[in-house]
Amino acid sequence: MPKHTFNPVTLIRKKRDGIALQETEIKNLIDAYTSDALPDYQMSAFLMASFLNGLNDNEAAALTKSMLHSGIVLDLSDIPGVKVDKHSTGGVGDKLSLILAPIVASCGVPVPMISGRGLGHTGGTLDKLESIPGFTVDITLDRYKEILKAENMVLAGQTEEIAPADKRLYSLRDVTATVESIPLIAGSIMSKKLAEGIDALVLDVKFGSGAFMKKKEDALRLAETLVGIGEQFGKETIAYLTNMEQPLGYAVGNWLEVKESIDGLRGEGPADVMQITHLLAGTMIYLGKKASTVEEGIEKSKGAVADGSAFAKWVDIVRAHNGDTTVIEDPTRYPPASTIEPVKAKRSGYITEMDAFAMGMISLELGAGRRTKEDDVDPSAGLVLHKKVGDSIEENETLATLHTNNETIISECKDDMLKAITLSDNQPALHKQITHRVDRNGIHDYKS
Repeated sequence: MPKHTFNPVTLIRKKRDGIALQETEIKNLIDAYTSDALPDYQMSAFLMASFLNGLNDNEAAALTKSMLHSGIVLDLSDIPGVKVDKHSTGGVGDKLSLILAPIVASCGVPVPMISGRGLGHTGGTLDKLESIPGFTVDITLDRYKEILKAENMVLAGQTEEIAPADKRLYSLRDVTATVESIPLIAGSIMSKKLAEGIDALVLDVKFGSGAFMKKKEDALRLAETLVGIGEQFGKETIAYLTNMEQPLGYAVGNWLEVKESIDGLRGEGPADVMQITHLLAGTMIYLGKKASTVEEGIEKSKGAVADGSAFAKWVDIVRAHNGDTTVIEDPTRYPPASTIEPVKAKRSGYITEMDAFAMGMISLELGAGRRTKEDDVDPSAGLVLHKKVGDSIEENETLATLHTNNETIISECKDDMLKAITLSDNQPALHKQITHRVDRNGIHDYKS
């Protein structure tokens, strides 16, 4: 193992005491960790100190730059078109990438997408993709470019060449309770996205119970940070703030969300899922110069679903990644979990609240998530809601269905589901789903 050329304890102590680090000090830490010269326990201490004391703008920029240049930055200039990607800050039931990527690609905009795995209570795009039998996300950079050229999109995991520091820190943050930090989130997202070789980026920044940013104000601050970094690197970046007080759509879990994505691409997706999908896809189409306005992009997005071209592109991309297209064309062929149990309402009333965070943790307990970074996930595990906030329910009517291959956990999870759902005699007012747009010109109220 290489020797340190600096004293990591000194830097950890400085951060612990709230003293700002210099760019070279942060670079030394990241370089040492990436080269295995800094052990997990010391990097964990740095992450916790940064989480508790924060990083200023210069430190956050230095962290992003160090992680970006810990590997190679892809050059996609030989691929025609404006390359546009989308990133979500994470939520429960967030399967939007699986729907919008084929929509945007079918509209002529190249989508180079490098995604991550589940963090805490939220699912990861890679875990969802890998629930499709045979689907390979671990591909070489040469194969990455081949698929992008052939299909106008690619869905891959990080390799050791692409922001390797972020790949390692991403897993470590998940198991050290340091996920919900604006500078750490911003550095992780932007180092990975900038390394992809993109020309523009659309961001879905979530707030509420099921998001890492619980408060709207924190989400706005994160959105401003992300847009600022993107623009600083010369990439046009637009962010939207979206509500994650309840799960997005009805399905939470890996294959269950893939199945709901298939519904979306066939024009049968849940309204909340498709509203945000078409907005994000429309913005990507606009940034990709295939529409003169976002509104025109939204109409093109809807048209790609209606005429079947988006679903056809999804089948093509699954095939390109060696996935089994038969379960995409006929999801009933997919083997279900061994235990599928309904959760029944104990009383009649209206659903006034669904704790998205609690439901994400229930999905994890059922097998769809990870407690440690080494854990495997169960592709068929998760839950399917039958009702959402604002819906009425009768006593003994099914609120949700739980899917697991671990029947010993089912009773506890059913109890937890009942605790996560609040019923009332009065129908609640519904939250606005998309609240703000953030771009180079600042923060704007979103009017749908």
